[in-house]
Amino acid sequence: MLYEFKLPDLGEGITEGEVVSWKVKEGMAVEEHQVVMEIETDKAIVEVPSPKKGKVVRIGKPEGEVVKVGETLLVIEVEGGAMEAPVEKKASEEEGGREPSYSVVGTMPEKEEALASPKARALARELKVDLSMVSGTGPGGIVTEGDVRGAGGAPKAAAPASEEMTAEARKEAPKMDKYGAVERIPIKGVRRSIAKNLLASQRTAASVTGMDEADVTELWDLRVRERRVARERGIHLTFLPFFMKAVQHALSAHPAFNASVDEERNEIILKKYFNIGVAVMTPDGLMVSVVKNVEKKTILDLAVELQELSKKARERKITLDELKGSSFTISNYGSFGAVYATPIINYPDIAILGTGKIRDKPWVKGGSIVIRKILPLSLTFDHRVVDGADAAMFMSKIVKYLEDPARIFIESA
Repeated sequence: MLYEFKLPDLGEGITEGEVVSWKVKEGMAVEEHQVVMEIETDKAIVEVPSPKKGKVVRIGKPEGEVVKVGETLLVIEVEGGAMEAPVEKKASEEEGGREPSYSVVGTMPEKEEALASPKARALARELKVDLSMVSGTGPGGIVTEGDVRGAGGAPKAAAPASEEMTAEARKEAPKMDKYGAVERIPIKGVRRSIAKNLLASQRTAASVTGMDEADVTELWDLRVRERRVARERGIHLTFLPFFMKAVQHALSAHPAFNASVDEERNEIILKKYFNIGVAVMTPDGLMVSVVKNVEKKTILDLAVELQELSKKARERKITLDELKGSSFTISNYGSFGAVYATPIINYPDIAILGTGKIRDKPWVKGGSIVIRKILPLSLTFDHRVVDGADAAMFMSKIVKYLEDPARIFIESA
């Protein structure tokens, strides 16, 4: 009997995914729990196992297409039992005085034993070919149009050479608009998820960005001193773990920034945990990996976890759980040479901190002008939840921790 396997609810509010690759083909046998496909949902690639043992009769969506929760992924022929999900009827099958039997590819009249597509059946009637006498060469023994033509002595249909050349020429010719040549690139994969998330942020938040600078000369020197210790443990120590701990302490003092908004219930949700998302650039686009419970981890713990998550994100092995659950986000665009930016809030967070490139700048210290290491900061926040004065105090708190990094360690649990 036939089992129609539909995309299940993957949780986390996910309603659709993009088919990345199929691990099976039509006509292949599959085992229960065997991975049959990879699907991309919210930037993570998820392996989907087969719920049944049997033979693949039909693949519902080709690679690169989007499938929604509840849409058919596979139709599997299983032994015994009733068909658990009906297969759609075709208009060409609505013939005869009694109700016909149905298969995934067309009718299966009681007097015929062969499985055949509707087009093959129509051609068989035209050529007066008895389908019960035709051996099917399609997936699962399905009779194809070519099988019918072969049985009827007619040559297989082929496109005229001129049409083939025209199609090839169309494929190679550049696409044009009224001004000249253009290239059309489908918005898919990670880029599609990014667009969806950022539009949700822009639609729901009243975003405002404030900026400041921090003298991180002492932090710079501290990192230089401790890099050797970290290297001996196989750890690449960057500034990000220090930024994360400074943010975590500032969030403890200003909890309104560690929040989200419940739109339906018109409530602000203050979060008692500190899960900090960190934007990671990958060959496929920007991903936000989430480090959970930052308050319970040391600088070196954070460095190790960031290293692992970044590697997994770049290799597309990161899990959906590792991309979800942030309460605040940091975007370190300074690592790409940028100084200032207005980062977009990572929905559903209500704030994001941008860190720019650390540069040598003249700075007034103790009444004298000296050259110091200066870090530019940008804080984008949702003005529905917090006001400008709150943002200024929160930013000032972050600056104090970064300018006096000893406070990070003194105040850590």
